[in-house]
Parts: sequence; C-alpha cells; structure tokens
Amino acid sequence: MIRRPTRLLTTAVAGTTAVLLLTGCGGGDGDGSKANDKIAGADAGTETSTSPTPSATAAGRPEIELPSDVIDKYDDWKTGDATKDAVLADTARRIDATNDAILRGDMRSPGLPFYYRDKALTEAAAWVKAYLDASLSFTGTTRYYAPKVTLSGATTATVVYCSDESKGFNKNRKTGKVDKTPSSESPYVLYNTRVQKNKQGVWQTTNLISQRGESTCAA
Repeated sequence: MIRRPTRLLTTAVAGTTAVLLLTGCGGGDGDGSKANDKIAGADAGTETSTSPTPSATAAGRPEIELPSDVIDKYDDWKTGDATKDAVLADTARRIDATNDAILRGDMRSPGLPFYYRDKALTEAAAWVKAYLDASLSFTGTTRYYAPKVTLSGATTATVVYCSDESKGFNKNRKTGKVDKTPSSESPYVLYNTRVQKNKQGVWQTTNLISQRGESTCAA
C-alpha cells in the first residue's frame, strides 16, 4: 500500500501485501501492484460523495473521522437497492477505517476487526504494519467509483469497484514531508471483495484482492 509516488496507497489488503501504495482502502494486491503506486483519475459517475451514508452508530459502528488533508471520495456509491446500498455503505466504512488505522499507526484499531474478518483481517493488520515499517503515512484524495454488488443469498455478496489514487501521496511519518515524485505505475486499481453479514447486521470483508493498472478502471 505504498502509494504511487512512493506511497503505500493501494489499501488492498487481501491477497498479496506487496503493494505499498498510497491508497485509502485496505486490501490485498494482485500481480499488477508494486511498492510505489497510486491511482490517477478516471471518470465513472456523476454523483460524488465523501460519505455514502450518514455516520452510522447502528450496530455499534465506530465513529471514524479522517483528518482534513485526507479525503475518501465515493462516486455513484448508491444503487437504489436497500440491501446493495447497505453493503456499499459498510464497504466504504471499511475503507475509511483502514485509512484511519494507517494514519494513526494503530494496528489494533477497533475499526479493523469491526469491518474485517478471517483472512482479510490478518491482511489488513499487515497492511497497516507495512506503512509503519516504512515510516509512511499519506495525504490527498482517493476516489472510489464504478461499484458493482452481486448478492449471494441473504448474508453474502461480492463487491467490485475501482479507485483512482492520482491525487494521493505518501507522507513521511517522522518529517511530514510529502512525496509527489512522478510514478510510472498506474494510479488505477480494481478491487474485488467478498463480504459477509454478521449477526449484528454489519457487512464484513472476508477476502479482498486488488489489481493495479486494470484497464476497466482507466476507461
């Protein structure tokens, strides 16, 4: 997850934890990610929101407030279907929670076990640790767009979406210096996640795979 201009930005925590790109979202990376990537802008929607749903406290959801210099922007993050929108809302909260843990340098942040479980939780913690080991944080805006939710019964679903990290940058945790060095890596990342609804009604991510440079996200 080291973002593009040398940033651990690709927050994909599932799969391979090799991508230290500036990302805002926690997850594992596929073959297309490398340790210095970020995402660049792709237009895929008209509706933009920095918060797909109101800050929910239902089910004991942790309150998460990112610093003013970090923005997770969600485009067209609603489908009109109540269940799919609930899935997307918790997916967005999971992204915010991961970024919050990275920014605060807290591998035991309560937001991680709240929105992750199983293998994905272990990988999310490893993703946060990767930032800490590299003495990195990040700043800027990450855009999430083109979400597609496929329901499998009442408690399982897959969520595929893109992110654009072109306006996000790594920041040295000790000096606060922002690295805006141009990168040859693609700023676009495709995420493929599996989520499961728990007894409290929270859609938790159980598996997350990401692919940097996916052409469908740059279209």
